[in-house]
Amino acid sequence: MELNARTSASESPASPAALMDRYTDVRGWTHRLAEPLSAEDMQVQSMPDASPAKWHLAHTAWFFERFILRDQLGHDAIDDRYEFIFNSYYNAVGPQHSRPKRGLLSRPSVAEIFEYRATVDARMHDVLSGSVSNSIAGLVEVGLNHEQQHQELLLTDIKHALGANPLKPAYLDDAAAFACPEDEQHNAGTWLSFEGGLIEIGHDATKPGFAYDCETPRHTQYVNGFEIFDRLATNAEFATFIDDGGYTRSDLWLDAGWSFVQQHQLDKPLYWNRKDDDATEFTLAGQQPLDPDLPVCHISLYEADAFARWKGCRLPTEAEWEHAAETVGAWGATMDDRVARPTLACRDGMRQAFGECWEWTGTQFRPYPGFTAQPGALGEYNSKFMSDQFVLRGGSMATPRTHLRTTYRNFFPASARWQFTGVRLCRDLA
Repeated sequence: MELNARTSASESPASPAALMDRYTDVRGWTHRLAEPLSAEDMQVQSMPDASPAKWHLAHTAWFFERFILRDQLGHDAIDDRYEFIFNSYYNAVGPQHSRPKRGLLSRPSVAEIFEYRATVDARMHDVLSGSVSNSIAGLVEVGLNHEQQHQELLLTDIKHALGANPLKPAYLDDAAAFACPEDEQHNAGTWLSFEGGLIEIGHDATKPGFAYDCETPRHTQYVNGFEIFDRLATNAEFATFIDDGGYTRSDLWLDAGWSFVQQHQLDKPLYWNRKDDDATEFTLAGQQPLDPDLPVCHISLYEADAFARWKGCRLPTEAEWEHAAETVGAWGATMDDRVARPTLACRDGMRQAFGECWEWTGTQFRPYPGFTAQPGALGEYNSKFMSDQFVLRGGSMATPRTHLRTTYRNFFPASARWQFTGVRLCRDLA
């Protein structure tokens, strides 16, 4: 699937000047993310679930053209052919090019796609330079959050493409380190306790701030007392799970997970390479030694769940995670820090809650009580994916910092591993 977005209906749009600044900043970030890539890099599609970088560049421009310039303002299409090849899954708009075949789109060229983006930007700047209605301002904010989602997907997908290359090329020149003060570099970890009772979760539409429709409405939910670990599980802990036969013990796995492991002959996280005493992982800076203290990443829900069972724990529910993060959540590295992999836990509270790795929860992606999907094409963002998906929380090192918040609900199939996904342990309060 692809990440999805919609603004909450009651959100107050930013001022025209602020909206213009934000538009310029977000669109500029996409170009900066593409700078290290060659035209050949941007053409590669390494698996059906991933998309070429050039497609991400084009699709995010198409989004503004289709839903604002054309649908709202009556502009003519810049190129009629783009409607078919750069539409992702909007059935209300029309048919789409087969997703697994996006890598076959050698035309338009990368240069033509950048020209397309420039044309869309010029028209959008004209729009944002004048008086902007609340409805259009809201759609611009949707488009910008949509683009930030594709910025993360661009990094995720290019890592998979480069990781499939035997040369193991680097996207970043070196493994930049997130600035964590030495006196905060404690990695032992501890349990954070929360009493049971009624809590509120979800986006409060009466307060300012962007949210996707699936984050609403805010509602009351009961949770039992629980404890949640203050940091993400580490590479060292997951290696011990492997060495204890974690991938060979059927008693630790959900039935679908055990079938998944057997079918794909899995014995370690994606991008790990363990030979004798030498352990490495592929990162955005190429092949690097496996750091035992850093968060384990690129594991499926099945692997996260099996690891939690092995530890005598479980995955948190999304309500537990949100309650804990809202109370004591702390930031880690995000896309803005330009790191090559998740970083060391630091700061107090629920460390690494925002950034680093998306955290699997044991909650299936379903609508909140009172949820209503938006009519029309943009209503396809979330509601039609509320089946066979699990909720992830917190964000990752590839997520833009301004894109994250406590109520964010990401979702992927239980088998997904190419996204920056990790695990935080939880258990019932004794």
